[in-house]
Amino acid sequence: MMGRNVTGVEKKLFLLRVKVSVFFKFLPQLLTGRIGLRKFSRFLKRLLLFLAKMKDNKFVRIGQRTRIDLYCPGFPSKGFDTACRKFLVFDQKMPCTTVLISVTSACPYHCRHCYQKYDRGQDVDLHALVNTVKKLQDLGITFFNIEGGEPFLRYERLKKVCAAIDDRSEIWINSTGYGITRERLQELKKLNVHAIMFSLHSPVPEEFNQFMGDDGAWEKMIRAVSLCHETGIAVAFNACLEKKDFYNGNFQEIMELTREFQAALIQLIKPKPAGGWLKPGVKPFLDTDLAQVKKLVHRYNLEPKFKDYPAISAQVIEEAPERFGCTAGGTDRFYINAKGDLQPCEFLNLSFGNIATDDFSIIYDKMRSCFEEPGDCWLCEKYSGEILNVFQDHHLKSLPLPGDLSATIYSKWHRGNKTELYK
Repeated sequence: MMGRNVTGVEKKLFLLRVKVSVFFKFLPQLLTGRIGLRKFSRFLKRLLLFLAKMKDNKFVRIGQRTRIDLYCPGFPSKGFDTACRKFLVFDQKMPCTTVLISVTSACPYHCRHCYQKYDRGQDVDLHALVNTVKKLQDLGITFFNIEGGEPFLRYERLKKVCAAIDDRSEIWINSTGYGITRERLQELKKLNVHAIMFSLHSPVPEEFNQFMGDDGAWEKMIRAVSLCHETGIAVAFNACLEKKDFYNGNFQEIMELTREFQAALIQLIKPKPAGGWLKPGVKPFLDTDLAQVKKLVHRYNLEPKFKDYPAISAQVIEEAPERFGCTAGGTDRFYINAKGDLQPCEFLNLSFGNIATDDFSIIYDKMRSCFEEPGDCWLCEKYSGEILNVFQDHHLKSLPLPGDLSATIYSKWHRGNKTELYK
């Protein structure tokens, strides 16, 4: 299934359609007296502010739905309506809408950047995971991003988690392509799975295989992409690119490949000092490097000659102070690792508790209260050194840091300034 991009005049008309639709969808809230005129006006203003932040995105139509952002469900859908409903919350923190869940740590590859490199331990009890997923959907999660390790390596776990999520939410699965079959994709399509997101960290097959730690990784990925198209499941990619890749032409080559692979979207992930790169660290992106990334992304997302290329979602833009800032910790997204640890995000190796041993509501609220207001600080980068020191000083063998040691870091950190949008 190839996404069709929505650009130019069509994009403006689409946004108008969204605004009109949302207005009439939620107008009964005002007419029946469930909210007053002032709150209804504030609700609409919040939505307009949110949509204004999407203006530089390339929208993509996948099937009958149009996606305006990676983490926002396609319009029209129940998930999109639920995502809008969060802006009706005024007297407490707005609900979180996105979760990344690892269903297993099992993986046949050895990616050198893997942020789960030290997530050693047994996969959490499936019953506990399924129950948590159901609770999250009732709390307003509209986008479930499910991964491993390699989730297709533990396919029955993956299928049962997907089956627990109804059509109030969308499901995307992160995969290397290993273990994907036509039959499995056909099953998952019936379970509300909208897209498979593959890793693509180099445009050169030999370098890609070396990065993944397997000589057959490229061929398995190519075959899985083909099967997705055959079964009508959208294809997306994520790419963890170093700053040199935005100067030496690798980024452009990856864009050519993703276009050839008929991808709907590509996510650009900035290298993070977490997991496999916690000890060695990563080369920092200077302001000039961030400007280079943004220039290239805006070129491919906005210029007419690139209208047929996949939409790009870039972390350095999404998490910039002028956009959303860091929304980890349940502001807009968080992470549950394969062992059941509740983490602010996949790149922040801290735990607020474990769904197998702790009351989910308590540890979830604890995490969200710690992240009461979104800040403009990239915590995963600023505090990676402290996390590494605690990890080594206590001779730990696995990450994330246990709850008591995690608290020694988040109890005294500074999250930066509150972003303008959330003000």
